[in-house]
Amino acid sequence: MNINENKWDKLLRIRTSGRDDSRSDQYRYPYEPTPYSVLERLAFSGYIGKKNTLVDYGCGKGRVDFFLSYQTRCRSIGIEYDERIFETAAENQKTTVSAGRVKLVLQNAETYAVPETADRFYFFNPFSVEILRSVLERIRESYYEQPREMMLFFYYPSDEYVSHLMTMDELTFVDEINCRDLFDGENSRERILVFQIG
Repeated sequence: MNINENKWDKLLRIRTSGRDDSRSDQYRYPYEPTPYSVLERLAFSGYIGKKNTLVDYGCGKGRVDFFLSYQTRCRSIGIEYDERIFETAAENQKTTVSAGRVKLVLQNAETYAVPETADRFYFFNPFSVEILRSVLERIRESYYEQPREMMLFFYYPSDEYVSHLMTMDELTFVDEINCRDLFDGENSRERILVFQIG
């Protein structure tokens, strides 16, 4: 674990490091936390602020939720289907400095009803395109029930994700937050794609 990862886990009083693929399959992908350096870049992008509510799909141990609610003062809702990993997130919530701004939900993403307050959505390849389609449909339904500006963030997007997102009429591509310089090797997937509905 690099110094930045350790520093933020300590500061936020949480434990979110390490990969876990014990419950992954062809539809739900392994738990792997978004690097803090990437989250810092997202936090300073200006797209998320204290008036926003972020839904983090596949929240795992809660890193995105606890960090962004701490840094940007947004409210955050973490959705996780794996009970064991969810328990770790719940333990983290007991000790973290940003607990009051975070709600954790143990549920499959495709059945989660998007609250009308939610206007920011985060994805780090948590599941297959099949599940993504269902999740995006629920987000779209929520928009039509309560029109508002919605922004979707896709970190390290797969080609499959990008192909699907670019064909959706309701989504407008807004920005690409480049993260390639944060890592060795010039990986073209090291970016956050930003889309908007409304």
